[in-house]
Amino acid sequence: MSKRLTDNLNSRYFEAANRLKSQQARRRIVAYVESYDDILFWRMALSRYEDGTRYFEVMLPSHEKLERGKKSVLMRLVGQQVGPDMIACVDADYDYLLRDATAQSRAVNTSPYVLHTYVYAIENYQCYAAALHDVCVMVTLNDHAIFDFEDYLRQYSEAIFPLFVWSVWAYRSGNYPQFTLSDFARVVDPGGFNVFDPQPSIDHLRSKVGRRVKQLQTQFPDNKEAYLRVKEDIRALGVTPQTTYLYMQGHKLFDNVVVPILSKVCNRLRLERQEEIQRTATHYTQRRNELSCYEHSLQDIRQMLKKHTGYMQSPEFRRVLDDVERYLADSSLTQKAT
Repeated sequence: MSKRLTDNLNSRYFEAANRLKSQQARRRIVAYVESYDDILFWRMALSRYEDGTRYFEVMLPSHEKLERGKKSVLMRLVGQQVGPDMIACVDADYDYLLRDATAQSRAVNTSPYVLHTYVYAIENYQCYAAALHDVCVMVTLNDHAIFDFEDYLRQYSEAIFPLFVWSVWAYRSGNYPQFTLSDFARVVDPGGFNVFDPQPSIDHLRSKVGRRVKQLQTQFPDNKEAYLRVKEDIRALGVTPQTTYLYMQGHKLFDNVVVPILSKVCNRLRLERQEEIQRTATHYTQRRNELSCYEHSLQDIRQMLKKHTGYMQSPEFRRVLDDVERYLADSSLTQKAT
């Protein structure tokens, strides 16, 4: 049985299709992503570069089969299908930090037609500390800053950084069965904390990390030099003790750290606004109507985290845009040459 035409789609196919159009028609660039949740992120990143000469179409790798994930997207790279008119856009995961340790990490880090997030995943951007107060305002319509998200996530990052270096080392060296991402996630789960006194949570986290680091040092007693090399290398790649949270597993950060914090903060802000309405209303009917109007205006925390764009001010997102600009410059030169 012959293969369907769509099985053979590659950059040259889209390049040929673009050449069949009139010279005034815009060039179509297909951008394949890993999942539905990635479509909005990459549309926001790529759409700013659309103009009268080109446009992007962001889609999943297959319309016919429910294929998801980086492996499905990068299969097009392995088959040498990506190019100036068909690119892959993926989460960096640990591949950015692994450099050329695996075939997949080499593909992510070296192909000009594979764009990646630099941070672990788009969830890490959604949890960007400097934007979290704005998310609280979007959810509660209350601009009272009762929690310092940037300071907390800075301290959280500093606390987990020594163990994070061990995690990257384990995956670079092939020792990940002895210290998996799940093992790391269990240790760095901060658990419960008090909005008005978060320090005990950080202190408890540092204690847990310290115990696990000592266990790893005992398990791998000759690893000091290798550990220090990995530490310096990931620093050179942009990971700092203050920003480690951006490079850990995104869904763990989202579910185990940021959403629980936001839930407590937003609950307090809702209560504060409701008490203000109760206190300032002049009569029962006004109080009831104002409370009803306010309740109907509240938003879902998870949805607001997924929809905000505050992360676009981050230096990490700027690196993504730099890669888009570099790709567009290179592909324009390629087109002119052909």
